[in-house]
Amino acid sequence: MGNLGDEMKKVIQQNAWQDRYQHLIDTVMQDRYVQQFLLEHQEKITDELLEKSYAKLYEFVQERRKYDEGNPSMIAPGYEPQLFLNYRSIDVTYVPTKELLAKQEADAIKRRVKAIDIPKDVREATFDDFELTDEREYAYLECVDFVNHYIEQPKVFRQGLYLQGSFGVGKTYLLGAIANELAQSGFHTTLIHFPTFAVEMKQAIGNNSLNDKLEEVKKAPILMIDDIGADSMSAWIRDDILGVILQYRMQEQLPTFFSSNFDMEQLENQHLRQSQRGDDEPLKAKRIMERVRYLAKEIKMIGINRRIQ
Repeated sequence: MGNLGDEMKKVIQQNAWQDRYQHLIDTVMQDRYVQQFLLEHQEKITDELLEKSYAKLYEFVQERRKYDEGNPSMIAPGYEPQLFLNYRSIDVTYVPTKELLAKQEADAIKRRVKAIDIPKDVREATFDDFELTDEREYAYLECVDFVNHYIEQPKVFRQGLYLQGSFGVGKTYLLGAIANELAQSGFHTTLIHFPTFAVEMKQAIGNNSLNDKLEEVKKAPILMIDDIGADSMSAWIRDDILGVILQYRMQEQLPTFFSSNFDMEQLENQHLRQSQRGDDEPLKAKRIMERVRYLAKEIKMIGINRRIQ
């Protein structure tokens, strides 16, 4: 009796499994996407091929349902499951959605702009969002003109811009807009806040990363030096950091931009020639400014301080 009971239990279990298997097959075959696919390929799909493909069809039905419901537990979130016919069976492939491709492109554009200690609004700046006034129109047009020419002829040297003006007139914002506009066309830009960068370079001496940081900045395809002249500058920062960066970029004719509260003459005579120790070094200041003038065209910006509005 015991053996008969075991045999009957096996039969019941087997029948239960077969019923469940048949239910899964029915579910798969009733799916509208599967039905449409089978109809489109009916001349190529045999019973044998279909039977070999049940597992993949079941995977497709489950993942397609999750995709339609926006369920994040999908095998490949952001990818649309699709059926395709290979040589011996029906299979599933996962195709990136338009939304995913758009996000990937947006992320790629952001990675093309390396902003070091730059405010968020500048990192997201665009020409479209720049508040155009009569006072700021000339600077705006010069920035747009640079972008257009650079995109057309990136290997032809063209002076960057030295944006000069008082606090809050939009100098840094325009630099960010240039960088983001160029990023849309695949170009990489490094934008640094120079006073903060100078502090980081001093700290880099202690952790042996000075040369790497200096190399990265001086060789940036497009470099923007923001707020130069905002803080007092040591002779070492002036000569061995800024001087080295500008010398390399002048030799290699790499696009370089600046923003400052000082005009070029003020930067030379009121900032660069006076060291932190009080030494007056006009020749060293002149040497730096020769490189600045070679690399960038001076543009004066006037207007109200938008930071305090």
